[in-house]
Amino acid sequence: MADARPAMLRTRLSLMMFLQYAIWGAWLPILYPFLMGHRGFDLAQTGNCLAAGAVGAIFGPFIAGQLADRLFSTEKLLFASHLVGAVLVWMLGTVETYGSFVALSFLYGFVYAPTIALTNSLTFAHIENRDRDFGPVRLWGTIGWIVAGIAVGQVLLRMHSPDGASAEELLVAQNAGRAFAFQLSAILGVAMAIYCLTLPHTPPAGRGEAKDRMAWKAALAEIRLQPLVTLFLIAVPVSMIHQFYFVFTSDFVGGIQAAAQSAGADAFASAVNNVLGVGGGGLMTIGQMTEIGVLALMPLLAPKLSRKTLLAIGLVAYAARMALFAYFPELGPVLLGVALHGLCFGCFIFVAFMVVDERTTPDVRATAQNLFNLVIVGIGIIVGSWFAGSIVGPWALDPETSAMNFTRLFSVPMWMSVACLAALLVFYPGGRKQEA
Repeated sequence: MADARPAMLRTRLSLMMFLQYAIWGAWLPILYPFLMGHRGFDLAQTGNCLAAGAVGAIFGPFIAGQLADRLFSTEKLLFASHLVGAVLVWMLGTVETYGSFVALSFLYGFVYAPTIALTNSLTFAHIENRDRDFGPVRLWGTIGWIVAGIAVGQVLLRMHSPDGASAEELLVAQNAGRAFAFQLSAILGVAMAIYCLTLPHTPPAGRGEAKDRMAWKAALAEIRLQPLVTLFLIAVPVSMIHQFYFVFTSDFVGGIQAAAQSAGADAFASAVNNVLGVGGGGLMTIGQMTEIGVLALMPLLAPKLSRKTLLAIGLVAYAARMALFAYFPELGPVLLGVALHGLCFGCFIFVAFMVVDERTTPDVRATAQNLFNLVIVGIGIIVGSWFAGSIVGPWALDPETSAMNFTRLFSVPMWMSVACLAALLVFYPGGRKQEA
């Protein structure tokens, strides 16, 4: 009889990933319209709120990675981080002033951002085969994001979409209703904290070692080598591109949906709204649905394609998505652009975490994962929030109507994606799959 323990372990890790990303997916896609459309923050202030969370995400991983690699078990760190994070995200949905939101965003980024890498490192520590097992486990995080996003979209459709309202009135009501997203995230955070206490024990791999007590120093020494140095450098502009997507897409898509609602949506638009809800966030979960397909195929793709090829596919998808948003701003093409998110994440971000894991030694892997996570949700978001909110956003505003010119806006990350692809092709080592 086959041993059922590996399957049970994968199930437990899958539930961990479900909760981990449902917490984030509940509120992140709707943050921009909530802050600008309901709280009344301007574009620069909204960018600063996003950047503040990223600043916290820079400091948190250094501390969390050091603790996980040297002092405390990973599951206990996850418990403490998610419990505190649940309180903070609830408060984010209630505070009304700009200064309070910035401060809370910093604190939340500090405690939540490290949990992304810690759940990765905990999973890598217990699965038998990285290429075969990590994708099917991690895709449950995507399912969690989808479930949370659709739940918020349905609440906005059923409870915050008054009959007979104009597109402008619908947006006002839905922007106010987005506070529910933070409440849902907090409830999920408490559930995750409790569940973390049941996860497999994952002690610090480097405890008791005389050398390299500071794990981040040892990790940086390994990151300076190829292919990690190229990967880390490209990850900064990729994170900036990601920020354009998460800052502006909900408002961009929500406007398209609201216009369809107020005008009497056709059968296709009505079906989309009824299934995914309104407000943009639910529709954006299409990207996570395709992400599931990509991650499910990863056990087949990873052994056959080089890491460089997979990363390049992801960057091509980034460019194509932004091109569709910029030049084909209608529901059908936009849905296709959102769907490309699966390739963007699955072939670049997901594969990049695999490269970091296989190119670092066991005693610094949690720290290395946190350092890469720092680039993705820290440095890149800080620079991306400033660039998108203070430079490109104002430049893309129509001077006569002050409305956003999305063609100008999304063309910028499109060309950034092309530049990242060129850098990858030139500087990243080629050949078949890199050996671990």
